[in-house]
Amino acid sequence: MQSNDELIYGLDDKPSKPQAFLAGLQHVLASFVGIITPSLIIGGVLGLGSEIPYLISMALIVSGVGTFIQARTFGPVGSGLVAIQGTSFAFLSAILAAGFLVKAKGGTPDDILAMIFGVCFLGAFIEIFLSQFLYKLKFFINPLVTGIVITTIGLYLIKVGMTDLAGGFKAPDAGSLENLALGFGVLVTIIVLNQSKNMYLRSGSIFFGLIAGFIAAYFMGKVDFSKLADMSLVAIPMPFKYGFDLDFAAFLPVALIYVITTIESSGDLTATSMISKQPITGPVYMNRIKNGVLGDGVNSMIAAMFNTFPNTTFSQNNGVIQLTGMASRYVAFWAAGILVVLGLFPVIGGVFQQLPKPVLGGATLVMFGTVAAAGIRILSTIELNRRNMLIMAVSFGLGLGVAMVPDVMKEMPKTIQNIFGSAVTTSGITAILLNLLLPKSLEDEKMTEERPA
Repeated sequence: MQSNDELIYGLDDKPSKPQAFLAGLQHVLASFVGIITPSLIIGGVLGLGSEIPYLISMALIVSGVGTFIQARTFGPVGSGLVAIQGTSFAFLSAILAAGFLVKAKGGTPDDILAMIFGVCFLGAFIEIFLSQFLYKLKFFINPLVTGIVITTIGLYLIKVGMTDLAGGFKAPDAGSLENLALGFGVLVTIIVLNQSKNMYLRSGSIFFGLIAGFIAAYFMGKVDFSKLADMSLVAIPMPFKYGFDLDFAAFLPVALIYVITTIESSGDLTATSMISKQPITGPVYMNRIKNGVLGDGVNSMIAAMFNTFPNTTFSQNNGVIQLTGMASRYVAFWAAGILVVLGLFPVIGGVFQQLPKPVLGGATLVMFGTVAAAGIRILSTIELNRRNMLIMAVSFGLGLGVAMVPDVMKEMPKTIQNIFGSAVTTSGITAILLNLLLPKSLEDEKMTEERPA
């Protein structure tokens, strides 16, 4: 445990309502695009058309409910941390595969969504089951593996942040001076405010940076509110609105991703624990990870029930905690409430959708970098002997190599591509296997036995 010098509010501290609201809003701003994007992609690719706005609303509502469950905890469900829940990108390929399977048989949009939510609902029980045995899998949850996973997540996401800062993927004006000025303007604003001795400026640095960028973008003609008039006023959650269907061929890829998500969630929750100045070894830590992964599984089950895609703990919000210095769980309650309101009233959420990519990229770039730094910090706590250095080298090499050269997998079967096409998945699985298979020296074994379980 380290001192709380870097935190303005610790996990159980209770900030004032205005402070908590501002910090919660920053968490929402950091995760909003990530929450709604999978619904946009899946809906667009599968031709779901008019259903997309409803899917986006449900994604926001369920993310809010899931965030509240994680922070508040209900019995053994929930980590008790500021673990913002959002729609997982890891499931995209598996969900699209299930959708195309139904579409090839002439299925309607309702048939497609009934199948997707059916297999996602059943698959959630895999993560729920695995969460109960994490404490027995020390090769699965230890500083070496989680440090590698967290660092890979951060390094991989930096590309996303920089792409947004430049204007977005394949944007016609990508890399323009206007986009770079907006993105770096937001970045510099956040850095300057984060160094302020004024608690309010530091804790609100991301929000103020985004607002400054949003205003600048508006006067540059990069904000368009004309589409807000077409949005519905209220979205009402309806359990299994599209029905419920199952198919083993569609279920198998989704089931495999749930296993992989368990690894990623463990890494994200470890990073949140560390940044929140909570233990990252010992029984308290292991119980927190177990309950947090169980919360992920339960939230994904709720997501399928209320017509959205599986949830997971978002990495970028660890950067918000680090930059604002606010690890209070009460902040998560405000973030959860804001997300639910945005989902219930789509017009409000529509305003956030107008946030230009360069503005968002300026903020996410520094947050993603903070996630990578958190992973490096965990790795610095272990002995960097020959064995551990080899595991790190191979895991980073394969994981980031897949991200940099995606064509390396193009001749592989689709199932293999779905599993190992992700930098985080490849890096995490490699670290687990090498940590399990490579022999330890007698000194390493002794250190492992002495370390608290």
